[in-house]
Formats: sequence, C-alpha cells, structure tokens
Amino acid sequence: MKVNRPAGPDLKLEGQLLIAMPAMTDRRFQRSVIYMCAHSPEGAMGLIINQRANHISAPDLLERLGISARNPDDEITSEVLSLSIQVGGPVETGRGFVLHSSDYFSEDSTLAIEQGVCLTATIDILKAIAQGRGPARALLALGYAGWSPGQLENELQANGWLHCPADPELIFDDDLESKYSRALAKMGIDLSHLVSDAGHA
Repeated sequence: MKVNRPAGPDLKLEGQLLIAMPAMTDRRFQRSVIYMCAHSPEGAMGLIINQRANHISAPDLLERLGISARNPDDEITSEVLSLSIQVGGPVETGRGFVLHSSDYFSEDSTLAIEQGVCLTATIDILKAIAQGRGPARALLALGYAGWSPGQLENELQANGWLHCPADPELIFDDDLESKYSRALAKMGIDLSHLVSDAGHA
C-alpha cells in the first residue's frame, strides 16, 4: 500500500514533516525527519530535525562566532547550554539556521512558516539567545536539505518519503533518537511493520 498522497502540482509541503522511508539508500537521509521550510515550483528546502551534530556544542559555536555566551550576571544562560545543534542537511554545512517559536521575530530576517514555527538564519538570533532574549524554543541546524525543481516530487512518487503535518512538540524536543518512530506513529505507522513489509507487494 502506498501511504503518501500523490505528489501532484497542488501538493504543498511547507510546514510539513518529511519522513524517510526505511529503504532510503542515501545514507545522509536514512531515518531522517525533515521539517519543510519552503516548497514551490522553484524547489524545496528543509531542515533535518533528528540528527545531532556531535562535533560541536552551542557554547563552542558561539565562541567561534565571537558571541559572548554570558548574560549581564556573567553566567551562561540555560538557553545557550541546552540549545540543540543538529545536522540540518548536506547543503552549506557551514551555515547556521535557527528553527524557532514565533515569540522571536525579526522583520528583516525571520521567515514565518506555519503553526507558530519560524526560521531565522542571521547571527542576531544567536546573540539574542546568548543574552537570554531569544525564543522560548529553538533548534539550531548546520546546513540544510535542498531539492531542485521537481526533484522532491519525483522522490515522493518513487515512494522515497512519507509526509504528515508537523507537530511543534516533535520538532523542538530533545529526544532525537525517537523522533523517527514518533513521526511515523503520527501517521498510524508502526516502524516494525513498515520494515518487515518493505519489498513486498
């Protein structure tokens, strides 16, 4: 049974979760859950939300960028210490993107996506977070996943991905290891059944 809806011209994936099928052959996207930030005839862009960047911590990153990770009381804020840094995708891996709640918004640089989820890709939001003035919820991703025109639609038709409405709780919580199975569960899919059925008509 094919689970996802047809990838026709009316399909809009902005604000949706894209979930890799278990048979995904591209190792960069195996068991990945991607929050879709943009989807149009010009292409698509999203951030993987369940791959931790183990090579760098938030305080390290802020130090590299020359941002003081200390508030006026000279204590590192809990927001900085707990900010989750993830591998957002294989494109522009040196560039940072912050997916966050809508309580932080910059007229010049914040993109409102859907359901109170926004994207900001400037250093200002990191400064705000370091000073304790950032959004209530945030996820920092290095790099992003990108598709050229028609590429994602072709991958959907080839049954490479499933998609479902996004859930802010799933996007922002720190339990990355279970996000894949939880995203499938949102669609009523048991991962063990999906794996055992793979390759069968």
